[in-house]
Amino acid sequence: MLPHLSYEDCVQLGVTTADVVKSIEELILARAENKMWNAPKAVIQPPDGRYMMAALAACTDPPLLAVKSVVLNPRNSDKGLKTINGVVTLLNAETGLPLATVDGNWVTAIRTAGLSAVAAQYLARPDSSTAAFIGCGVQAHSHLDAFADLFPLQEARALGRGTANRDALCDAARAKGLCAIASTNAEEAITGADLIVTSVTRVVGRKPFLDARWLKPGAFVAITDSAVPWLPDTLSALERVIIDDLEQEAVSEPMVDPGLVKGDLTGLVQGTVSGREREDERNAFVFRGLALGDLALAGLAYRRACS
Repeated sequence: MLPHLSYEDCVQLGVTTADVVKSIEELILARAENKMWNAPKAVIQPPDGRYMMAALAACTDPPLLAVKSVVLNPRNSDKGLKTINGVVTLLNAETGLPLATVDGNWVTAIRTAGLSAVAAQYLARPDSSTAAFIGCGVQAHSHLDAFADLFPLQEARALGRGTANRDALCDAARAKGLCAIASTNAEEAITGADLIVTSVTRVVGRKPFLDARWLKPGAFVAITDSAVPWLPDTLSALERVIIDDLEQEAVSEPMVDPGLVKGDLTGLVQGTVSGREREDERNAFVFRGLALGDLALAGLAYRRACS
């Protein structure tokens, strides 16, 4: 049978934020040398609110091809299931022979925070000490872990639709020695924060409610939800917007006004796009998800499991 790395298997591998950042940056540099290829995401959105996605990426060293398939269904909670579920299939990029499958939820959680971490190294202030989380699910926890490794965090603020997830995130922050605050509204959570992470679950009909003018000078925002909860007219308050992939954005409905976008993550890592230039810049990394990140994490897990 094809080997499968479950969520628990992946957790036991001991992958660190440094491991994730290194793996992603290596593939970005390989892409510049035409040794790694990343296809735009394919998406199906049935009228019942489901969101189905497939992502494809491959590299030459090692010869790996990763295909991630994911389904988001808001009704899963009624069945006691996670809202998002998926799997990554790894193939040998030379022969096409299947190598393994990897739990897609683990890959998505860790690679998303990893992409934010890579961007934050270039766009956030290194002395950032206060983080605000709008949305308190899996992505909030993985970003809390990553940002606590990268920055001298002292305070975490949490705002979510349900108290259970919010309180769980606050408990996780306290376990890291941080002051944890359960915010009562979005403006209260964001005002004065150095780092902001938005991971609001996609729901048909939800209206934007976040105002970029609430951001303090010098703030950095990791927008993992395609900017859906942000009021579009306020995003001009951002001095620098970086997206994950210009090629992918060109064939999709824009997440933000293209005139605000300064470049993508590849340009940032390669040095062809500027990172933070002033202490008072309000910067944002806005992304849909990059197949390169799925390959980086699934490949890392597979190699480590085989070692």
